[in-house]
Amino acid sequence: MHESSPPQLLNRELAYGTSTIPYQLEYRPRKNLTIEVHPDKEVKVIAPEGASLSEIEARLLKRGAWIQRQQRFFAQFLPRIPVRQYVPGETHYYLGKGYPLKLVQARERSVKLIGGHFTVYGPSTEPEYVRSILTSWYYNHAQLKFREAFESALRAFRPWDIGTPTYEIRRMKKRWGSCTPQGKILLNPDLIQAPFRSIYYVCLHELCHLRHPRHDKHFYALQKQLMPDWEKWKQRLEGFG
Repeated sequence: MHESSPPQLLNRELAYGTSTIPYQLEYRPRKNLTIEVHPDKEVKVIAPEGASLSEIEARLLKRGAWIQRQQRFFAQFLPRIPVRQYVPGETHYYLGKGYPLKLVQARERSVKLIGGHFTVYGPSTEPEYVRSILTSWYYNHAQLKFREAFESALRAFRPWDIGTPTYEIRRMKKRWGSCTPQGKILLNPDLIQAPFRSIYYVCLHELCHLRHPRHDKHFYALQKQLMPDWEKWKQRLEGFG
């Protein structure tokens, strides 16, 4: 009786120091073992069919420090917007600055930045209404500011031919921005809460991927050349909220 073949996909965890590394294991008909860290910080191992678990986990342990460095790098792009209650006095952000929320019951339906406050006007002060109208306000302003940031970043690439990339505003749970295999740049609408230069940084970062798909030395050299202070705005993006 033949032994059954191992499952094609396995979700496992590996103890590494005082922490654990969850990973997805996939077997394929290949010669080499590959370890990938994805932008959502998930770890995927692609192993040759027949590779032993001990061999696989030995490789993971050997690359453990690299895996955690990659996860820390990608963590900068994970939105950290706190859960909002949409109640008076709560701080909401726009272009990196915080504004206390003020609710005014009125016939008109609008959001205004007045006197250092986000003032929401409407027939209701219920959190769901406030969330809905404030989300629409953010999205409308994101359309304007993202276009400005994207076009500004695109002008920085004039010495290079990167075609005519476009962008799309798309809500993403685990990314500030992304570059699709087709070359379209995706921007999370929550970015509108970050400083404008941080928005510009995300646009520039994703456009750099059109020249260098991987985060290698060539990618970072280009990013540094186009935005020497990119680390400052990356840090602002990490902690603005």
